Amino acid sequence: MLPLRSQHTIAKPATVTGFGYWSGKDIQVEFRPADAGTGLVFVRQDIASRPRIAALVANRIETPLRTTLVSNGVSVEMVEHVLAACAGLEVDNCEIWVDQPEMPGCDGSSQAFVDALSEAGIVEQDATRQRLVVTEVTRVGDDETWVEIRPRPKGGLKVKYRLDYGSDNAIGRQTIELKVNPESFRRELASARTFLLESEAEWLRSRGLGTRVTTKDLVVFGDEGPIDNELRFEDECVRHKTLDLIGDFALSGCEIVGQVMAHRSGHRLNAELIRALLAEGEIIGEQRRTA
Repeated sequence: MLPLRSQHTIAKPATVTGFGYWSGKDIQVEFRPADAGTGLVFVRQDIASRPRIAALVANRIETPLRTTLVSNGVSVEMVEHVLAACAGLEVDNCEIWVDQPEMPGCDGSSQAFVDALSEAGIVEQDATRQRLVVTEVTRVGDDETWVEIRPRPKGGLKVKYRLDYGSDNAIGRQTIELKVNPESFRRELASARTFLLESEAEWLRSRGLGTRVTTKDLVVFGDEGPIDNELRFEDECVRHKTLDLIGDFALSGCEIVGQVMAHRSGHRLNAELIRALLAEGEIIGEQRRTA
């Protein structure tokens, strides 16, 4: 097993603006450097007391189609793409100041956040990153949707994701397998966008949700393929589901070492697996948490 790596933060603040897919409101997010051991912490600057919400699975609550965190009655939602960018680039310590309870949707991917963090610069800190080592097979879900993780003696995190929408639509079946590191995340996953079927988009709009979002803001699939848009990858959908998984895994607060296999898994099952791992896995290294 490789030695523990150093923790990282960013060298200077960085800002991303956009609007919320769910609320339709304009939003600004500012990434700020943080001390070693802080972890990833959201700060609601629109509230006078500046409440802090740690990006930990203990703070996650179940909400449809997105990841939401709550602490002391204060929430932030749709955090998975921000968390994926931080985890994918190995930014371990960062304060994420936001002026709304939702993250900006941008283009439906993590690319805007990756660009901002990269522009800010990523720097090593004088502390090691806590590691969660998988020592036995752990699986959650059922025969239709599941995610499991196995030991990986070589170290690192490797993911194989199988997406299956059946053969009667334009998404179909897709599979991706890759070892996750900053280089592969930037190249293979960061720009993969949120997607949904046209019927799902119509259902959301009928309930007054996503009214500001257009087919240019994310990938909406009709019978023949994307509507008014073009794919960035032939298998962009499975890449985005893998991006979501990495964002959800960031809620462990650790570097995870293991081999993941996922079949139609989503946010709920990803979080269930992290809870199981934290209860059963072997954690190496001590790490101070301040939030």
